[in-house]
Amino acid sequence: MKNRFPEGWDEKKVKTVLSHYEKQTEDEAVEEDELAFKNRNLTVMEIPVHLVSKVRELIVKNKSIKRNDTATRINP
Repeated sequence: MKNRFPEGWDEKKVKTVLSHYEKQTEDEAVEEDELAFKNRNLTVMEIPVHLVSKVRELIVKNKSIKRNDTATRINP
């Protein structure tokens, strides 16, 4: 069976990310987590598993709308 990766990911990228987190100290992990929660442009939510795909679709749709809006403002 062939493994499938998300768009833009491959085995090399997965290994790089795994290596980063496997080498990370506990203090570094805590610091990274704390920085993530300080970002005022993002939030962390609990989402029922059966709704995750729908939320992802909404995020992609929102990003697409923002890109199109930016392109329209740049090239009216």
